Amino acid sequence: MASRQPFSDSDTADEAVRATCDDASTCKRFATSKAYWKDPYIQYFVRQIGERKAPEINRGYYARVHGMNHLLDAFLKKTGCDCQVVNLGAGLDTTFWRLKDEKNLPRKFFEVDFPTIVARKIHHIKTKPPLSKPLIETHSTDSLLLDGHSLDSDRYCIIGADLRDLPNLEDKLRKFQINPELPTLFLSECVLVYMTPEQSSKLVQWAADTFHTAMFINYEQVNMADRFGQVMIENLQRRQCNLAGVDVCQSLESQRERFLMTGWDGVNALDMMSIYSMLPQEDVARIEQLEFLDEKELLHQLLQHYSICWATKDKLNLGLSQVAF
Repeated sequence: MASRQPFSDSDTADEAVRATCDDASTCKRFATSKAYWKDPYIQYFVRQIGERKAPEINRGYYARVHGMNHLLDAFLKKTGCDCQVVNLGAGLDTTFWRLKDEKNLPRKFFEVDFPTIVARKIHHIKTKPPLSKPLIETHSTDSLLLDGHSLDSDRYCIIGADLRDLPNLEDKLRKFQINPELPTLFLSECVLVYMTPEQSSKLVQWAADTFHTAMFINYEQVNMADRFGQVMIENLQRRQCNLAGVDVCQSLESQRERFLMTGWDGVNALDMMSIYSMLPQEDVARIEQLEFLDEKELLHQLLQHYSICWATKDKLNLGLSQVAF
């Protein structure tokens, strides 16, 4: 009789990374319950509002969601939605449903995450009509292609895969009709940082090599060499969450460098403090009235330790290099 393999350190680390999906979802659920932004779909993935989150956390998520959405929407506008989107490490993200409501869907929206997370998300979609109905409305036949770790429709596809296993990732994307000739947007939020620099470089290089007109938007930590950054790392390590890619998070320059070294033509990077100041200030003023923030300095420190880096390749001359804040 075969003996069960004991859990390795890498299994434990992967489990800790998977748990960050719930952290992000519960933070978004709480912030939307406080009216920082509207998301009518998050409630179907996260039922309970959960314990109170600090105001600086809520404002940080507000900046993250609005910053990513700004660049995503700008890409969709440049391509006239004649494109595809690939959300890497998507977790319980609800962007597909937002874009469907706004009549702003790309030709196809792909999501990739660990198979266990994908199985949970598929279960939510299958059992909750407000999630399944938009998929069916955008699908041409009566049946969706569905198994435990993937779901495929005309406009939405979710795939269970490990981003560190590129041959398997590519096989699955091709199986579900990804088109290398279409302008393609890659999204990742606090995903690459859990891969080694070599692994994340191979992933972004594969994207640059495979798609001639593309954009990659990456949200993650930055300025991690200072004391505040070290405390962030220690807090995650206490939860057995190892930031394997933290060396790339030393500065905005090191974030840009990863893309410039792997075949991308143009790269920009800003910390979230800068992005927060560039968001529509009328809405920023509104959300700053929602909760009293005692420690403004703490918010500034937090925002200075996250960034959005976006890289472009533009063989079709769509003007992707003009996408900015």
